[in-house]
Amino acid sequence: MTHHHPLVLGIDSSTQSTKAVLVEADTGRVRATGRAPHEVTGTGGARESDPATWVRALCAAVGSALADLTADGTDPAAVTAVAVAGQQHGLVTLDDAGRPLRPALLWNDTRSAPQAASLLADLGGEDAWTARTGSAPVAAFTATKWRWLRENEPDAAAACTAVRLPHDFLTERLCGHAATDPGEASGTGWYSTALGAYDDELLRLIGLDRGRIPPLAATGAARAGLLTTAAARALGGLTPGIPVAVGTGDNMAAALGLGLGRTGLLHHPVLSLGTSGTVFAATTTRPAARGVSGFASADGAYLPLACTLNCTLATDRIATLLGLHRDDVLPGGETVLLPYLDGERTPDVPGASGILSGLRHGTTPQQILGAAYEGASVSLLRALDSVLAAAGADPAAPDVARLPIRLIGGGARGRAWVETVRRLSGRPVIVPASGEVVARGAAALAVAAATGADPVTVALGWQDTGTTELPALDRDTEAWERVSGFLDRATPLL
Repeated sequence: MTHHHPLVLGIDSSTQSTKAVLVEADTGRVRATGRAPHEVTGTGGARESDPATWVRALCAAVGSALADLTADGTDPAAVTAVAVAGQQHGLVTLDDAGRPLRPALLWNDTRSAPQAASLLADLGGEDAWTARTGSAPVAAFTATKWRWLRENEPDAAAACTAVRLPHDFLTERLCGHAATDPGEASGTGWYSTALGAYDDELLRLIGLDRGRIPPLAATGAARAGLLTTAAARALGGLTPGIPVAVGTGDNMAAALGLGLGRTGLLHHPVLSLGTSGTVFAATTTRPAARGVSGFASADGAYLPLACTLNCTLATDRIATLLGLHRDDVLPGGETVLLPYLDGERTPDVPGASGILSGLRHGTTPQQILGAAYEGASVSLLRALDSVLAAAGADPAAPDVARLPIRLIGGGARGRAWVETVRRLSGRPVIVPASGEVVARGAAALAVAAATGADPVTVALGWQDTGTTELPALDRDTEAWERVSGFLDRATPLL
């Protein structure tokens, strides 16, 4: 077998599946991909996964990609580094042998909403939290899940000798060393963006010993260690001893995959349309604002972010209930549907359920489905305004209001999502050709770990041919005001 371009392996371990991409380090060309599903269990507010299933999925996805690579005549020895990006916030608890004590509590497990409220009060409210960490705790954050575990399963908490987030857990399995980065750490609730370090007072507040959490690297591009012989074998024949990057959270990796980073300028805001809806922008301004998660980025800057729980999964469920294809939609007309099927995070109403209003005799199923898209999109676009403000911009300023939106995630491949966002935002929309931007960002971190290059520069140097750029439409202000006004009136009831 031969190889001409060095390759890197970028891994995206998301809520529903693991994606692995083998990328040419110098060109960004994707040479092979693999995918394997996860299992999420739980009813009511519970959402859990066995971390062992992530390991199996990682091995299966990488093995599938390597099989395609070797079928193409390329030697797996061409792979020079690996990095993992993963779903944020999840709580992985390990015993003294490094084995999971129980299934991981995932980011969308809302059982810790009471603990989030108590933590908020313990420090003196939202402003006190954002001044220190950049974010106020919500049920998604790891700190709230740790407090939930201590209160509800004290034996498991007492037996826990190590706390990891999903990507930290997988990185440690690859190289044998624990490490995390500021981007991932800033979603825990115990990392201070003001200090650029773990906050010992917050760790005392939640009852978590610093010795249980991984050391903090400067960036996600730092080396966590080298690929172990056992991991190389389990992954299907990689070379032992290649660098393993520290890696980062999925949203931070997506920003890198899009080439967003430290420039001093506010980069194109991003809407990620997946199981959850996420909006973020890269900035050098430290965000500390209500309603926004003031995360660090993987490259030493900041990534103000807001997340909604109900996005593509919710609209697909409404389509299934109506017996429609997901793109068989019309604008909602008088109908308003807030598809808060899993509670909601933005606005912060974790106990909410879906709410439907404005039905008439003439209302069609297509309009009801269109209203679900509008409800989910208005929640996200209102969150976008909050993110832009947290990044130091005026959302109403003409130059800011004309900033293009980049759409990523599974929903960006759907006509209904793209057209609803265009109609309600009045902004130009860019749909990158590369569908796997999280894995692509992880691949850029792998290049940086192998070569010392800046990962944003690496990603910007990669060609992404086939990107779709759609011009702005006249904004549908009538639909916007109808849905947004209803949301304002309904939120106290929810």
